[in-house]
Amino acid sequence: MLKTPLANRPHDHSRCVHSALAEADALCAQKGLRLTALRRRVLELVWQSHKPLGAYDILGVLSEQDGRRAAPPTVYRALDFLLENGLVHRIALLNAFMGCVHPKHAHQGQFLICRSCHIAVELEQPSISEAIITGAAGIDFRVEAQTVEVVGLCTNCKAA
Repeated sequence: MLKTPLANRPHDHSRCVHSALAEADALCAQKGLRLTALRRRVLELVWQSHKPLGAYDILGVLSEQDGRRAAPPTVYRALDFLLENGLVHRIALLNAFMGCVHPKHAHQGQFLICRSCHIAVELEQPSISEAIITGAAGIDFRVEAQTVEVVGLCTNCKAA
């Protein structure tokens, strides 16, 4: 039996955010990268829920809550930095971003996305990645990156 994903379990979400930011600080320090105040704030906003967040949503929060006059390219540059360094994932289906649960090691993104409430849960199932790589090799195709997005209903929405 599968455990209820963290996104659907009651938990102290501020701990998720704090842990993600601490991990980002450590990872950037280790790699000699600058986690600027804006990059850190964008990461914090992305982690504030388990729902993927769009760039314009981030821009809106920066303007409303922080009083920053950030332009879209500024937010996109911050998101690009976070993507390049494995701190966030892009969910193409929703054109949005969510925090990476495992930023310390490179891995392929696998996501369960609720079609009703849009909560997304990151999986890490090496067998899925291996199956894709093996299938691709069978037709002489080399996989460089992969993101698997599975749409369905989360526990809460199924019950509703």
